[in-house]
Parts: sequence; C-alpha cells; structure tokens
Amino acid sequence: MKKLQKPTKLQILKFIRYCLIVIAGNAVAASAAAFFIKPNGLVMGGTTGLGILVENLLTNAGKAGAAKWAGNVTVYAVNIALFILGAVMLGKKFAIATAAGTLLYPSFLSLWQLVNGLLNKLPSGNPFYLRDTDPLLAVIFGALIFGLGIGIVVRVGASTGGTDVPPLILNKYFGIPLAPAMWILDISIVLLQLIGGTEFPDVLYGILIQLSASLIVEKVALIGTKRAQVKIISRKYEEIRRMILDKLNRGVTMLYGKTGYLRDDCYMLLTIVSNRDVIKLKNAVQAIDPEAFFMVSIISEVRGNGFSSARVALPKSVEWQGEASVSDEAAVSQDKKSED
Repeated sequence: MKKLQKPTKLQILKFIRYCLIVIAGNAVAASAAAFFIKPNGLVMGGTTGLGILVENLLTNAGKAGAAKWAGNVTVYAVNIALFILGAVMLGKKFAIATAAGTLLYPSFLSLWQLVNGLLNKLPSGNPFYLRDTDPLLAVIFGALIFGLGIGIVVRVGASTGGTDVPPLILNKYFGIPLAPAMWILDISIVLLQLIGGTEFPDVLYGILIQLSASLIVEKVALIGTKRAQVKIISRKYEEIRRMILDKLNRGVTMLYGKTGYLRDDCYMLLTIVSNRDVIKLKNAVQAIDPEAFFMVSIISEVRGNGFSSARVALPKSVEWQGEASVSDEAAVSQDKKSED
C-alpha cells in the first residue's frame, strides 16, 4: 500500500485559497438572486428557478406564509438529489468538485434573503431597499452579479451542481452537446414560471437574465488566461529564436515545414506571449527581418512548463544544430533547464 505523503505548506495554502474562492463565488451568485431577482418578482433558471416556481404556486394557493420556506427547501432538495444522481452517473471526480456548491449556494441564498428582509424593515428611504428597483436595472445587475459568482467558481474548476447535472449526463452517455442542453434546460425552467402565475414580460426578463449571465460566466472564467500565439516564418529564424529566448524571456518551438511555391525547407517559430508583448515582439522581428511572415492568434488558456518560468538562459556553448524539428526550449522551466 502506497504511503500517503504529508501535504506541503504550498499545497495547504493552495487548498485554502481554492476553498475561499468557491465559498466567495457561491456567496456572490446567491446574492444576485436574493437582492435583485427574487425581491423584484423576476425569475431565472436553475434550481433557484424551481424554488421560485414553488413559492409562486403556494402564494397563489393562499399559502404565502409557507411559500418562502418551501422555496428554499426546494432548492436544497433538488440540489442534493441532483448531486446524488451526478455522483452515481458521473463518478467520484464530479462529486468532489460539486460537493461544496451543492450546499453552499442554497445556504447563502437563505442567508441573503434573511439579510434582505431585515434591510427592508428599516425606515423608508434607506439606501439598501431593493424591492422596488427598476426591473431593467434588476435584470442587468442580477445577471451581472450571478454570472460573476458562477464564473469565479467555474474558473477554479469547481461547480455549483444543480441543473448542470442532467446536461452533463446527457453529454456523457448520449453525446448531446453540453452548452445547448444547459441553455434549453434553464430556459425551459424559466418558461415553466408561467404555470406559477408569473406574467409574460417577467418571463422574458428571466430569459434575458439567463442568457446574459451565461455570457458573463464565459468572460469571467477566462479573464487573465488569454494569450497571444505567434507564428513566425523567416530565413533568419535563428536570430529571431535567440531574440525571443534572450530578450523576451519566452520559450519557443521550431516547427519544420516546406514553402508552398518553391518547396524549400523552412522553419516556423511558435511562441506564446502576453497580449502586451505582441507589439514588442513584432517590432523586434521586423528589425531582424522586415520580410518575415508574422501571424498572431488569441488562445483561451496556456498551461505547462516554460511559459511562466524564470528567465530562460541557455549555455553560451550551446549552438543550434539545425536538424531537430522541434526545439527543446519550450520545455525549459525554473527547476530544469534543457539543452538543444
């Protein structure tokens, strides 16, 4: 049996940071529903939308006193049921990633609703009264804050669970695309609010909230991770290679190819730089070879050794041999410096 190793201080700090981010993300997402969406009679998808549906049905049935309590219990119950279903159908990895969100989100939702209720009992005119917020403002800020919270959670690889589970199961077992399935499910929950007596304009607002929040999630999840991928074709590839390594402190990969017209052998340099370094790299390349072919494309994320490492310094005695199709510099890291 393999002996378990004691976690390092860095691993413990990373785990604490991960937990704090997941807690903060769920708290932010729940605040959007508690302060902007529910108090203003708006609706949304997900388990929160199912809770709103139960509240509206009970309110219309003359049981307004139990409506809010029943709505919160619905969010808890559906989250836990879907978590169990996901753990069985999607495995242990899913369960670990969503366990916290399954309980954190409905807990924060209940807490923020209590806080909002207390704030609205303050004397009239207090600046924290949100019940009569303009509907469009409530939609905008509700979607923005909800998307921000979920995006924070998604960014660290966690999940709030809930109605994400059915689309994940459909994707795993039937190959149904994930994003369309999630959108269809959430918008269907919003449309169900018509059964609970929600007026059609408010349902349209709910669809707008759902679509806007999805866009915010995508943006937040990728903030700070986008980089520029640069490809360079030049006869002076060796000078440019050295410039990238020595002056820009970036790794570089050499890809072998042939020109399309004359079919001459050539090398294409591939490197990843921050967006602010693109102009610096372009100017440096043009200074070396004004005729160089320079291509830039934006990529969503970069992971792996060599990009965020300490300065890459090759031994001066090392000379490029010109035979390998891929150089080793892309794998140079702070802990290990490779030679060509």
